[in-house]
Amino acid sequence: MGAASFARLDAVKRALMILAAMAACLQLNLAAAQFYGRRAPDLVPVGPPKAEFHMARMAYTSRGCAGSRGYCNPMWAIDYPLAELHFLPAVARMTRIEVSEDSAHIQLSDASLFDYPWLFAQQVSQGNWSPSDRDLEQLREYLMRGGFLVFDDFHGEYEWQYFQTIMTQLLPGRRIIDIPEDDMLMHILFDLDERTQIPGERHLGWQRMEGPPHWRGIYDDEDRLMVAINHNIDMGDAWEHADDARYPAPMTATAYRFGVNYVIYAMTH
Repeated sequence: MGAASFARLDAVKRALMILAAMAACLQLNLAAAQFYGRRAPDLVPVGPPKAEFHMARMAYTSRGCAGSRGYCNPMWAIDYPLAELHFLPAVARMTRIEVSEDSAHIQLSDASLFDYPWLFAQQVSQGNWSPSDRDLEQLREYLMRGGFLVFDDFHGEYEWQYFQTIMTQLLPGRRIIDIPEDDMLMHILFDLDERTQIPGERHLGWQRMEGPPHWRGIYDDEDRLMVAINHNIDMGDAWEHADDARYPAPMTATAYRFGVNYVIYAMTH
């Protein structure tokens, strides 16, 4: 084979390598687009849990949309899917619980609600959550039968008053109190002695926190915590931005510890 033939063969090999590299990059870009282009799904009925712990988000008709990294999700799914992408594997690593890879998105009218012991509700004030009487009745029964509900990511006095009004309708006569330091929740796996305020990503820059953090709760007649309330706290954002070097690691660590304690408490109480 002459020198010219070797040169042509070498050129063909280089061209094939370039095409292969381009194909690989295209495949990666398509995969990234499929992930980062995901949006919260429509409000549709869900089936039974797919694992021992299957996180459930409370889906409701919300006003407006928000998110980061190109997302504009309904307010109930503001940190989805990246919060789940980071937090759920952390639960699996830190515990022996079998954990579903994704969350279920459950409307309060869905009978499957009672199959999910851990319900996560975000941005209920800004999202203008307005539960019907039937929704309140269903949620009240869920809580009294052992369900555990976490409210996260609402801030300031106006949003607190909005939230408190709904809680009065949901659980009339039940007091909202600060979770005591000696509550089982605070020590069930991690000792939550330092209650570092957990900000949203926006609070690290253009928007300031609207007050000190409050970890509050509502208890049943047996002193079981059935509603956990993160006020002036954005636990979901800390999960979402766990891979962001700009987000402070101590705050992410606190968010993980609280989240895992919430899960274990719900699964054992």
